[in-house]
Amino acid sequence: MSARVVCFGELLLRLGAPGRQLLLQSPLFDVHFGGAEANVAVSLAQFGHAAAMVSTVPQGPLGAAAAGELRRHGVDTRDVGTGAGRMGLYYLINGAIHRPSEVLYDRAGSAFALADPRIYDWDALLAGADWLHLSGVTPALGKAAADAAQQAAEAATRLGVRLSFDGNYRSKLWEAWDGQPAQRLRALLAHCEVLFASDRDIGVILGDVAQPEDPAERIAAAAARAFAAFPRLQSMATTLRTQRSVDHHVLSAVLVERSGAQHSTPEYEVTPIVDRIGTGDAFAAGVLHGLISGLGTAQALHFGLGAACLKHSIPGDFNRVGIGDVEAFVADRGFHVRR
Repeated sequence: MSARVVCFGELLLRLGAPGRQLLLQSPLFDVHFGGAEANVAVSLAQFGHAAAMVSTVPQGPLGAAAAGELRRHGVDTRDVGTGAGRMGLYYLINGAIHRPSEVLYDRAGSAFALADPRIYDWDALLAGADWLHLSGVTPALGKAAADAAQQAAEAATRLGVRLSFDGNYRSKLWEAWDGQPAQRLRALLAHCEVLFASDRDIGVILGDVAQPEDPAERIAAAAARAFAAFPRLQSMATTLRTQRSVDHHVLSAVLVERSGAQHSTPEYEVTPIVDRIGTGDAFAAGVLHGLISGLGTAQALHFGLGAACLKHSIPGDFNRVGIGDVEAFVADRGFHVRR
């Protein structure tokens, strides 16, 4: 089974210091395109779904190149428009050993952040869509983007389009303006059916409370609070990550259903890490693929974690693996050269 999934968010240009260098230690950048929602769209297209991107980019070569890169991976970009403003950027400084990686945003005044919400005709943009995917990055960019995301969510509910939402709380972006993140995120989650969020995300949205020490129990408690607050919500999933060092993580995942059923995966050692950026988006896309394709909830969760683990091996924001790659990982078919 496949579905048409519309993703709404900003397309970004990523400028990374080569290897493990500090920013401008040498006068070079590794360049990639990305963005939380675009990463999900690319993954879903790789998995055989009709993924479409709705966004606004600046007119000119940078915006055209960003849209072209999505098209190259099978994403429908007919609804990526152009507008006044600049290309949103972020800088990545890869960590090493005990020095953590760092992301520096340079997105103020971007064409997407400045776009008037009224340019998005959601009745037309969501025509024929089965799912709409949003994330918490978009409303963090400013009032215009926050209003556009809210209008998209409300239109999805009105049109019977299912909404998935990735918390993706970005404190640096919210702190740049007095955006009242808890209030705005609650309004968006009122329309959400599948939520990708941790207990920390739920604490931001619903307020902090005392939490159990066990990570899985914390997720279950946070999910129970979310289900009580958001009647449309049916499931909440997240990865659990233990960091031995910058290059060595241990990953697993948990999904809690409204019924109280809880699913978990085995733990996987992920080392050495090539690129951690986009791994949460790969997880969200993998879980969505599994749910859309009828794999069953536990299998969908395992597929999502497999996609996330594989993304750690791929440079850039996009997860460039297909269904067979993830299925081989989940089935533990080993590391033999495939001929």
